[in-house]
Amino acid sequence: MIRRSILAAMLNLTVMAMVEPPAAKAADTELVSLFREWRSFQKPPRRDGVPDYTAAAMAMQRRALASYQHRLAALDPSGWPIAQQVDYHLVRAEMNGLDFDHRVLSPWANNPTFYVTVFTSESDQPAREGPHADAAVEVWTSTFPLTDEQSRRLAIGVRAIPALLQQARANLVGTGKDLWAFGTKAVRQQSADLAALAAKVKDAPGGLAADVQRARGATDAFAAWLDEQMPSRTGSSGVGIANYDWYLRNVQLAPYTWSQEVTIMERELARAHALLALEEQRNAGLPAQVPIASADEHARRFEAAVTEYMAFLRGRDILTVRDDMEPALRGSIGPFVPGPREFFTEVDYRDPEVMRTHGYHWFDKARMAHDPHASPVRREALLYNIFDTRTEGHATGWEEMMMQAGMLDSRPRSRELVYILLAERAARALGDLRMHSNEMTLEQAAGFASANTPRGWLSLQGALVRDEQFLYLQQPAYGTSYVIGKIEIEKLLAERKRQQGDGFRMRAFMDEFNAAGLIPASLIRWELTGQMPDDVRRMLAPGERSPAS
Repeated sequence: MIRRSILAAMLNLTVMAMVEPPAAKAADTELVSLFREWRSFQKPPRRDGVPDYTAAAMAMQRRALASYQHRLAALDPSGWPIAQQVDYHLVRAEMNGLDFDHRVLSPWANNPTFYVTVFTSESDQPAREGPHADAAVEVWTSTFPLTDEQSRRLAIGVRAIPALLQQARANLVGTGKDLWAFGTKAVRQQSADLAALAAKVKDAPGGLAADVQRARGATDAFAAWLDEQMPSRTGSSGVGIANYDWYLRNVQLAPYTWSQEVTIMERELARAHALLALEEQRNAGLPAQVPIASADEHARRFEAAVTEYMAFLRGRDILTVRDDMEPALRGSIGPFVPGPREFFTEVDYRDPEVMRTHGYHWFDKARMAHDPHASPVRREALLYNIFDTRTEGHATGWEEMMMQAGMLDSRPRSRELVYILLAERAARALGDLRMHSNEMTLEQAAGFASANTPRGWLSLQGALVRDEQFLYLQQPAYGTSYVIGKIEIEKLLAERKRQQGDGFRMRAFMDEFNAAGLIPASLIRWELTGQMPDDVRRMLAPGERSPAS
């Protein structure tokens, strides 16, 4: 079946090449060339192997950015095939992301977490969430004891840490209180992660153990410096409504304003609570769901959940099931956690199959690895988390879609879990919006999300509620992408059903949806329907710079 899909895609590309005007083909080649230059330029310069985020280096990059934007603006994509027009707007959005970083976010100057570069677990996203320095040490990619090659690779990243953190002391001039306070906590976590790494590499070749100890010492000294500076960092951390509106339109490519998203999130929060109340009423005579209580039960039920979910997808002909999907999903299952349970564990340990639907992320990552997109612009992860309305939005929407498709018919109490999940996403999204309008501090946003998540499962006693809000404070519109993307994809599904009528098939829809790649949901809607919706047209029209310009 996969071979037939590949042959069909190759035939489609051949037909497109036959009918594509020579001018469009030449312009596309120019776009790809510009894109490759842009990706190289976007990375910071390096000095002695350390990325340079000094004020002088960033000022130089900001000045040079204009030439890339002018070159892109000189291309006229209006006569190109829709897929190539979409690529054009993806490149424009990335350039706007760097533009916004220089004019508004400046994470290298405002956000201590930007300089946290040690990561012990794999992100379920195409690229790590939030802004980070271009110096990641992805510890999770190594196996212990290390091979010589793994030791060498780790050493390169670890040795850069002391110099990068020393540079950060001069770079960090921002006054945002929440960014500073929670960033300091993230730096301390890096110290703990390096301590754990030191224990694993004490016998590694090449002096890696000493390098890790030096990196940990530099991290501890940096955390102490951040503590000393804390009293002077008393400002707000949000970007403001006008800047948020610009970011939505020009970087995230979401066809809404801050105000419209507030209305949407309030509506989704109310809907989730109302439908949960009805589900609870309907299920009142059924026994309560009991959380998983042991490692043996965890292993048995999670493995069974993957098996049942994959069988459901195959049996209902919902999408083409590729050979790499089930192993990717099984590989994402973590170990049993006896407690205390955080929000997603509360859901997962009552019915492991529910969150396997959100695990669509691992299907996406497997496709990226084994079947990369034909377009160079879409082949790798988009910068600035521009993919999030597709990745987070689809994974969130897929939970409810699979429930409506019948996945939970034999377990009606699990329907309650789907609405609890939606309520949590809407509540924390309102925290995202109100932190950036500077109506709420991070602590207030965490309190709001906790209070508006059913059953007290998003407890203020845990770490998750603040960690989530901190990510959304660093990366505007990430917290809203779960619900905004869900809504955009529901619009797309409805439009394709309207276009195709009785000929609509869910499997064919999902095949074309997946083939479009991990790009903003609004652009997938344009590409798959073949018609630019009015709200997308307004969004893509030339706009004004944000007030911070």
